[in-house]
Amino acid sequence: MDDILLLSTGGTFNKVYNRISGELEIDTSFLALQTIQKSWLSNYPIDTIINKDSLDFTPKDREDLKNYIINSPYTKIVVIHGTDTIHLSAKVVAQALKNKTILFTGAMVPFSIDPIEATANLASAIGFLHATKEPGVSIALNGKIAQYTKIRKNRVEGYFEYT
Repeated sequence: MDDILLLSTGGTFNKVYNRISGELEIDTSFLALQTIQKSWLSNYPIDTIINKDSLDFTPKDREDLKNYIINSPYTKIVVIHGTDTIHLSAKVVAQALKNKTILFTGAMVPFSIDPIEATANLASAIGFLHATKEPGVSIALNGKIAQYTKIRKNRVEGYFEYT
């Protein structure tokens, strides 16, 4: 299968403001991804699993994500994930992966608040998947793309950097 699957796991990328509770919540309707695709005139398939802030992920959630990816017919998948624990999920997937190219991305600011970062990160991830022929697990955030072991979140400055 040559298509790229967009697999949403929740995270800040998908958060929206709830006017009743006053909190940011995960939108499970794919509004951010659908809005981006509509403006791009593209139609990548979208699916979802977990739908949590990544700080709330459990080992079972990561195992479920890994199994979903392994069993998917897609060989190229963009995983939209929370940035706080993106490296942990990428590691679990990479340890079990063979012959697939998986690109994790997300956003530090919700698409619903400022769509620029989320859109740029998703565009980088999709572009990378179209250009690469190498299987493996990488992360694309803040204009940087690298194997998951070579990129990290700088928690002091609030951006991703190469290690």
